Parts: sequence; C-alpha cells; structure tokens
Amino acid sequence: MERSLREKITEISESLRRKGYRLTPQREAVIKTLLENPNQHLTAEDIYVMVRKSHPEIGMATVYRTLDLLSKEKIINQLSSGEGQCRYELESQAQRHHLVCLKCGQITEVNIQLLEKMQEALAAEHGFQIVGHLLKFYGYCAQCAPVEE
Repeated sequence: MERSLREKITEISESLRRKGYRLTPQREAVIKTLLENPNQHLTAEDIYVMVRKSHPEIGMATVYRTLDLLSKEKIINQLSSGEGQCRYELESQAQRHHLVCLKCGQITEVNIQLLEKMQEALAAEHGFQIVGHLLKFYGYCAQCAPVEE
C-alpha cells in the first residue's frame, strides 16, 4: 500500500535531521510539491510557481537553494535537459530510465526489462549490491527529430 504524503515527508525530514539539516516550511513545501507530482519532471520555475500558491513569501533563490540541498543529499534527482534547464524528481530505490530530448527538453521515463538482466550480471560479477540506478539516453523526440529526405 502507498505510504501517505505525511509519512513520506516525515521520512525525508528525519533523513535531513540525521545529516544536520532542519525541515523548514519552505523545504517542506518544495518536497510536498515534488511528492504531489510524482510522474512529472519539474523545473525550478515550475516548483516556484506551485509553492508560491501556499507560501507567497518564498523567493526563487530559496527554491534553488532547497533543490541544491535536496540533490546533494540524494533526496531528489537533478536531470539536465537539452533546453539548458534542470528538471527534478524524487529519488527512489527504483530503477529509472529516461529519454531526454536535446532540443525541447522533454523527459520521458521508460521501462527497460533488458537492463535488469545486465544489472544482475554486473552485481554478480563484481560482488556488488545494487540498490538503484539512473540511466539517461540523449537524442531527439518525435517532434524535434530532424526530417530525413
């Protein structure tokens, strides 16, 4: 069963506290925004607009500092896109695979079963316990791909 939003926030708060950080209202608002939009890859600007609805006092610099901290502490993933912006998603133990368009910046999550076998082989060969991975393929989406003549 899916854990509640409050349970997830509490877990992240405890993780930050163990590393010497507090869960400020602004940090909680950023995390809550990411939790409430799990299948989207949001830009800092997207997050800022969403957070300002409940916290009109928050500044863009605070959002950037929060995203930097959460990324540094491996709570979120920072994905670079072709449009020169970073997009963000919550870190998870799950395997993540993305197709990143170098022109429009669209990020699409894909599920690749073949990589599971390769992961098992790598773990066995190196005696390594893999708990997750992030894989990005860069190229052009259907709308941006050069037209071949």
